[in-house]
Amino acid sequence: MTRTLDTAAVRAESPREVPPFALGWVLGIAAVGALALVATLGQYGFFGDELYFVSAGHRLAASYADQGPLVPAIARLMDLLAPGSMVALRLPSVVLTVAAMVVSALIAREFGGSRTAQALTVIAYATSPFLLVQGTQLSTNAIDTALWVLISWLVIRWVRTRQDSLLMWAAVVTALDLQVKWLVPFLWVAIAVGVLCYGPRELLLRPALWAGAAGVFVTMIPSLIWQARHGWPQLGMGAQVAAEQDSIGGRLMFVPMALASAGVIGAILLLGGILALLSMPELRPYRFLGLVPVVLTLAFVITDGRAYYAVGCYGAVMAAGAVFATRKAQGWRRWVGGVLVLASVALVAVTLPLQPESAVRPAASESAAWQQLSVYGRFGWEELAQATEQAYLALPEAERANAVVIADSYWQASALDLDRTGHGLPRIYSPNRGFGYFGTPPDSATTVIWVGGDGSEPRDYCAEVTAVGRADARLGIPGVTRDITLWRCDHPRAPWSREWPDMLRLG
Repeated sequence: MTRTLDTAAVRAESPREVPPFALGWVLGIAAVGALALVATLGQYGFFGDELYFVSAGHRLAASYADQGPLVPAIARLMDLLAPGSMVALRLPSVVLTVAAMVVSALIAREFGGSRTAQALTVIAYATSPFLLVQGTQLSTNAIDTALWVLISWLVIRWVRTRQDSLLMWAAVVTALDLQVKWLVPFLWVAIAVGVLCYGPRELLLRPALWAGAAGVFVTMIPSLIWQARHGWPQLGMGAQVAAEQDSIGGRLMFVPMALASAGVIGAILLLGGILALLSMPELRPYRFLGLVPVVLTLAFVITDGRAYYAVGCYGAVMAAGAVFATRKAQGWRRWVGGVLVLASVALVAVTLPLQPESAVRPAASESAAWQQLSVYGRFGWEELAQATEQAYLALPEAERANAVVIADSYWQASALDLDRTGHGLPRIYSPNRGFGYFGTPPDSATTVIWVGGDGSEPRDYCAEVTAVGRADARLGIPGVTRDITLWRCDHPRAPWSREWPDMLRLG
């Protein structure tokens, strides 16, 4: 009897109708965001991770050391449809980013938001330096974020309608997302914590939720088997990310960086959305969402995660902030809102890679290059390939038959692998990240062209090591495509099949 009364009370709190969808405004603003993304599609060169996705796509597997199989599969598909095309490779990220803008407006509508609130939500999403700009390249982040937004909408709509089919669809999206990254369980844990604190607790009792969870587990079995057979490298990636974050003061900078990634309007609506969800009577059925960003922040701070790991929940929380702004701040919202929109647009315009290559200045230092990775990570691949080709062709013809290329980083290996035949190169290998699991150099390889590094690693494995070339690029990243030494490595100390497992490194 008590449960029945509680359920009835929750349903009474839930809005039964929603305002009209601001189709024109939402699609118009989303179209502007899409145009901004499309304008960047052919800019510069492939980003390092994009090269890796294409290489991984040529080696399709149930899982990878550092990600699920979905993004490599997308890269493979787009490469088959338009071989070597950056524009084609990046189109899925554009489509999903724009779709996430529209779904975030639908969330504002579920909250009872007016047309203005829906439009403001899309503006906030479209002017976020992270939410929008990640759509300029194929990435796990762009896909993962969009799927989190969709899961949020399905759960929020379930709160209003109690249609259990929505939970089953949320399970389908979750299963898909787990083939991208293993982060989405954090979202569900945060939702569960919020629901336990504020309700509707009925959500956790729905058979559809647990049936969906069982289905998700079944879809993960092939990936889990692959991981178990290879020593669970994805768990090792978590430790690697934590070490990287510790080196740059990740815990101290997490909240400032997380807010900065939301943009000017986005950060204001994000903070306002948390307060609105926890305090506005109109949003009482959705109070559990107010805890989601808080729980995610605590979880990722404790685990030394990256600041952008939680951005998938931003769409829903900013939608609540937009509802608050359009209902409670009407006295000042027009002129202040106009200033904030202009500031947000200016910020995202600066962040987008719109400058011509000739106007981009070289990074002043290695740290500066890594801080602007989304720009400098797209340069220098052709120069690297040409230098490697020259070093390889300089070998006596008789030695080339037993020669391979080993690259210091998975980015370098992927760049060389992309057009290996065009440059006349042998098989490419790297012990770094997921590329290390793509194959082991044959024991017959008595000569290696080792790309990058300071020479210490090849000396660990070869009796004779000499510098045979250099690669450099005006706009590359030092150590990746700028100021690179190529080494000739002869007379391996032991068979590669014996050495390779110990050579593998995720960092």
